[in-house]
Amino acid sequence: MTAVAAYFLQNYVLVPYGLEPFLQIVSFILVIASLVQLVEMVILKISPALYNAFGIFLPLITTNCIVMGAALLIPMYNYNLVKSIALGLGAGLGFTLALVLMAGIREEMEFHDVPEALKGPAIVFITAGLLSMIFLGFTGLVPLG
Repeated sequence: MTAVAAYFLQNYVLVPYGLEPFLQIVSFILVIASLVQLVEMVILKISPALYNAFGIFLPLITTNCIVMGAALLIPMYNYNLVKSIALGLGAGLGFTLALVLMAGIREEMEFHDVPEALKGPAIVFITAGLLSMIFLGFTGLVPLG
């Protein structure tokens, strides 16, 4: 939803009036915050239990760098509407996959012996680094030389 809203805002408001250098980031943050509030209200109406389970985490999405990054990639690469939708869906699904994988791995680590020096943030950073290298492999490897 953010990708589509950013596309229309960029191409029909900011660019025609020459406002993109000044208001691009502020307007995209407004779009993100508004859409998160809308999703929050929908979840509250549809599933109050899910809403309560999210707690403070749902509103924190407004500051999520990945969402902002997706919105800023659209004008940077001059994406059309179809590419904007593809970016939005791909980024959302990819981030969801990364979160689910990380949560599953952290859950498994709770039941296994982890060396004392690696407990806590250390093992999380190592795991995140390994996951990022795995995802980097999907982009294709270029041989050196």
